[in-house]
Amino acid sequence: MAFDIEMIKKVYANFSSRVDAARKVVGRPLTLSEKILYTHLWDGNANTAFTRGTDYVDFAPDRVAMQDATAQMALLQFMQAGRPQVAVPSTVHCDHLITAKNGAAIDLPHANTESKEVFDFLASVSNKYGIGFWKPGAGIIHQVVLENYAFPGGMMIGTDSHTVNAGGLGMVAIGVGGADACDVMAGLPWELKFPKLIGVKLTGKLNGWTSAKDVILKVAGILTVKGGTGAIVEYFGDGAENLSCTGKGTICNMGAEIGATTSTFGYDKSMERYLRATNRADVADAANKIAEHLTGDAEVYAEPEKYFDQLIEINLDELEPYINGPFTPDLATPISQMKEVAAANGWPLKVEWGLIGSCTNSSYEDLSRAASIAKQAVDKGLGIKAEFGINPGSEQVRYTANRDGLLGTFEDLNATIFTNACGPCIGMWDRVGAEKAEKNTIVHSFNRNFAKRADGNPNTYAFVTSPEIVAAIAIAGNLGFNPLTDTLTNDKGEQVKLDPPVGDELPVNGYAVEDAGFQAPAADGTGVQVLVSPTSHRLQLLDPFTPWEGTDLKGLKLLIKAKGKCTTDHISMAGPWLKFRGHLDNISNNMLIGAVNFFNDKTDTVKNELTGEYGPVPATQRAYKAAGLGSVVVGDENYGEGSSREHAAMEPRHLGVRAVLVKSFARIHETNLKKQGMLGLTFADKNDYDKIREDDTLDIVGLTTFAPNVPLQIVLHHADGTNETIIVNHSYNAQQIEWFKAGGALNIIRKEAAARL
Repeated sequence: MAFDIEMIKKVYANFSSRVDAARKVVGRPLTLSEKILYTHLWDGNANTAFTRGTDYVDFAPDRVAMQDATAQMALLQFMQAGRPQVAVPSTVHCDHLITAKNGAAIDLPHANTESKEVFDFLASVSNKYGIGFWKPGAGIIHQVVLENYAFPGGMMIGTDSHTVNAGGLGMVAIGVGGADACDVMAGLPWELKFPKLIGVKLTGKLNGWTSAKDVILKVAGILTVKGGTGAIVEYFGDGAENLSCTGKGTICNMGAEIGATTSTFGYDKSMERYLRATNRADVADAANKIAEHLTGDAEVYAEPEKYFDQLIEINLDELEPYINGPFTPDLATPISQMKEVAAANGWPLKVEWGLIGSCTNSSYEDLSRAASIAKQAVDKGLGIKAEFGINPGSEQVRYTANRDGLLGTFEDLNATIFTNACGPCIGMWDRVGAEKAEKNTIVHSFNRNFAKRADGNPNTYAFVTSPEIVAAIAIAGNLGFNPLTDTLTNDKGEQVKLDPPVGDELPVNGYAVEDAGFQAPAADGTGVQVLVSPTSHRLQLLDPFTPWEGTDLKGLKLLIKAKGKCTTDHISMAGPWLKFRGHLDNISNNMLIGAVNFFNDKTDTVKNELTGEYGPVPATQRAYKAAGLGSVVVGDENYGEGSSREHAAMEPRHLGVRAVLVKSFARIHETNLKKQGMLGLTFADKNDYDKIREDDTLDIVGLTTFAPNVPLQIVLHHADGTNETIIVNHSYNAQQIEWFKAGGALNIIRKEAAARL
C-alpha cells in the first residue's frame, strides 16, 4: 500500500468537481498542467481565470520533500514556526552528504561517521515534527519519491531543483527554497506566479540507441538554459504514451536545466504499470477512476497551438542520440556530429571517466540498458578504456539490479559501484588527480555539467548523455565514438560493432529490497529533543534577520560585478562546502567565490573600497559589514541558474548585501532572495549593466513608496565625482514587499506563531 493513501484519495475525491469549476471559469478545455494547478488552489474551487505569467496565485501543495543538504536550513527555519507537527506529509532524504571515492562498502560508513552530527539532527527533527526520514544509503531523493510518493494529478514542492522528476508520474512537482517549504509545512499557502505553458508533442517511438534522455537533451538545445523560465512543459502525443514511466521522469528531471517551473505527462498505462510494480496498486486503482481528468482535454491535444504559449514537435522515430556540453547542459550535439564538433572546438577526445547515475538516470531500466552494452563488451572481448562508475538510484533499485546480475556485469568491466546517492553529480566525488587541474573529458548521465561541478577541476570537460551512450563511450575511451556506425578492435584484433541496447522497463521478477532505509516519525513528538551544539561547526541555530530600516538605502558599496554565467554553483559552491549547509556563518565563506569579476576576469578577487586592496569576496563583504556598510551584487543574464539552494540567497543576506541587480533572474533564485528579505532587481535597460564601475557607491531610491509594478531608481556615484541615475524593475507583489519590510518571510511566520500562543 502507498504512503499517505488517505491524502491521495482526498485529492481525487475533489478532483472532478474542481476541474469542472475551472473549466467554467476559464471557459475552454484545459491542459493537464492547468487541471492540476486549478485543483490545488488554496481557496478551493476556482472562481478566477488567472493570467499566465502575470498573476500570483496561492496554492495548497499535497506534500514536501527535502534532501539532507537543503533540509538542514529548511528545518532550522521550520523550528521557529511554532508548530508541533508539519501540516502536510513531508520527508527528508539523506543523499547529498556522501562522498564517492572507493565504492559504497567504504564510502557509506565513512559518511555515516563524518556527517553523524547532521544525520542525527535530521533524524531527530524529523522524528519530532512528524516527518518521514530516509537514512543515508536509502537512495537519491527523486528516485525514492518516484518509487514511493509521487502520484498522478498531485502537487508537491521540494527543496531541490530536480523535484520536477515526479512529473514522470503525472505530478506538478516544483523545486523551491527552504523558506517556501517552511511555509507549506507550517500550514500556509504557497505562492507562485501562474506559469506559462510550453507544449511538446511527441510522435513515434524510440528505437535503437535513442533513449528518453535524448528527448530532453534535444529540448534543451532548442529552448536553452532559460527558455523554459516561468513555464510548465507539458508532454503529450502517442510518443509520450510510448515512453516508460521512469523515462518520463528523466525528461521531467532535466527540465530544470531549461529553467522550467516543472514538466509533466498525462496519466497513462506506463504510469499504471509503474505504480503496480512499486506496490501502489491502490493508487493506480484510484487514478483509473478519474483517469479522464489526469490528462489534458482531448481538444487541447487535437489543436495544441490554441492552448499552449509555445509548441515543439519531436518525432521519436527520427531522433538520434545527443551529447550535450561541455560546461552547459544546453549545448546539444547529435552523436553523429560529435567527432567533428569536438575536433573543431579543441575538446579532449580521450575520455577519462564514464559515470552512470544521478537522479536523472538511475532507474532499473537505465541500469539494464547500460548493462546490456557492458555485457556485449565482455562477450566480444572489448574491455573498457575509461574508468567507470555507477550510482544506483535507490536501495530498491540497487538490490533488484544486484539480484538480477546487472551490477555484476558492470563489475566485470571493473566498474566501481558507488553508494545509492548523488555523488559525482553534485561534486561529492573525491576524484584522484583532480587537484592537478589537467584538461580532460568525462561523460556522464547526470543533468548538469557546469565548470568544476563534478570534481572541482575547471578544466574537466563534462558531457551529458544517456547511460547506454556513457557505457559505449567509456568502452571506446573516445568522445568521438559513434556506436551507431563505428567499430572497435577487440582482444583478438577483430573489428566488432556494439549492438543497440536492450533492457527491461520494469524488472521481470519484480522489485525486491530487504531494508529500503525508511524511518517513520514518532506518533507524538512532543517529548523528542532536537540538540544543536553551540560549538558545532556544522549546525547553527538561526537568528532572525533585521527588518528594513524604513528609509532608502544609501552609500552601498559594489561588492562584485559578475561577468557571464553565474549559477548557484558560482554563488554558493557545493562539493566540500556541503558539510556547512546547516551553519550559515561558516558556509557564507564560499559566497560568490566562483563568480568571475567583470573588472579583472578573476574569481574570488574583488576590490575592497575601504582599503583599495583586492581580496576574497566573502572577506571583503565581511569588512563592509563590520564597517556598517551595505553592498550590492551586480550580475548578468539568468542569474542564479541551477540548484534551488537558498544558501545562495541567505549568505549575501547574512553578510550584509542589500540588493542583487541583474539583467535577468532564474525563477527559484529570485524567489529565494525575496523570501530572505533581499532586493532582487533587474535593469530596465540591460545596457545599464555597462554603466556600473568598480569604484561606484550606490543609492537605491524609492523604497519609502515601494509598490508593485513601480520601478525604483539607483543612483551611481562614480569615483570621478560624476553621478548617473538608472531605472531598475522588480517583480514584488504586495505580500513580497511585506517580506522585505519585515526582514524576511520567516519573521512574519514567527510573529504569527507568537500571536497564536
